[in-house]
Amino acid sequence: MVKKDFPTIHFYDQDFVDVYDQTWAWIQDFWHKGTAKSKLQPRYFNFPQNKSINQFEACFSTFFLVYSNRIYPATPQLDNFYDKQEKDGAIRGDYSIRDGKPIFTDDNPEGVNPPLFSWAEHNLYHKIGNKKRIKDIMPRLEAYFNWLDTNFKGENGLYAVPLAATTMTNAPREKMAYPIDFNSQQAMNALYMSELGDILNDKEISFKYKRHYFSLKTRINSLMWSEELGIYCDLDKQGRQLPIKTVAAFWPLLAEIPNDAKAERLIEHLRDADTFGTENPFPTVAANEKAFDERGKGYRGSVYPPFTFMVVKGLEKYGAFDLARECSIRHLYYLLDTLHPESKEKGTVWEAYRPRKDGPAEWSEN
Repeated sequence: MVKKDFPTIHFYDQDFVDVYDQTWAWIQDFWHKGTAKSKLQPRYFNFPQNKSINQFEACFSTFFLVYSNRIYPATPQLDNFYDKQEKDGAIRGDYSIRDGKPIFTDDNPEGVNPPLFSWAEHNLYHKIGNKKRIKDIMPRLEAYFNWLDTNFKGENGLYAVPLAATTMTNAPREKMAYPIDFNSQQAMNALYMSELGDILNDKEISFKYKRHYFSLKTRINSLMWSEELGIYCDLDKQGRQLPIKTVAAFWPLLAEIPNDAKAERLIEHLRDADTFGTENPFPTVAANEKAFDERGKGYRGSVYPPFTFMVVKGLEKYGAFDLARECSIRHLYYLLDTLHPESKEKGTVWEAYRPRKDGPAEWSEN
């Protein structure tokens, strides 16, 4: 018998259950239909006011839609992008809802975005178990990986993309050429491509991407780890480390890049109220950086739920379950503060929150 309702959760704090129920109710308004002109999927998820679909948001959306008991489909979000793939393997970060064409900007002329498709697909497979889908999409994922390799990989074996490609558009990373987050994401891309190869029992794919993974992992550890700061850093064009501590430095945890000693030093920053262990975890810039702004100001201190999710999942990889749980609950209380499900006043959830006080982040220029 197929259940026709969302899974219920039981938790000692009823407010959290209310948040969960409310978000499923809101999601009803987030469904769009593709048109003959846009050639987007017949039913896909997107924020109602958006004029485009975004690759980063689409990948993250699958991590909660997969829990809807198949009431809402998770895969069309990804299929929208696969359907737009170009002959050389390119998949752009944004496509217009009106005509389906890629959107390019001056600060991201190739329209590249964090390569998270294989991570999302791996998660979907382990929730839904559709092996045929993995077989069908593997040529797409391989072509996309090759496009990134051909166009963005430098002689040092690392990937160079503009700041906008990391989605952290106004983070204090101005001199960055080789971003720690994008390189870790590409390593993670290879890691999960290898695991998808294992699912297909394709030893050639598994070995090929495992080799890519270990090669990139070695370079990230040797070139981007700062022993002095106990954190991973971006590199400038000359390959010099840029000692600005941002939340981007924690993608290596999710990609299983640090050894236990490095991971423990990274995790110390997440416990430290002076860097990333703020009341609402985790700010996009360390609290002791000059660029940090308590109002958030975009990626200069705001707490963005997808990044907090990323850090929590990284903590789980290293067995730091107590800290992951504690930080998840702390963050949820800040979401709850602006949602107030018990109140007559209609609340909402926000794109970004303040790191030290209640309420949404402020960014006057945006």
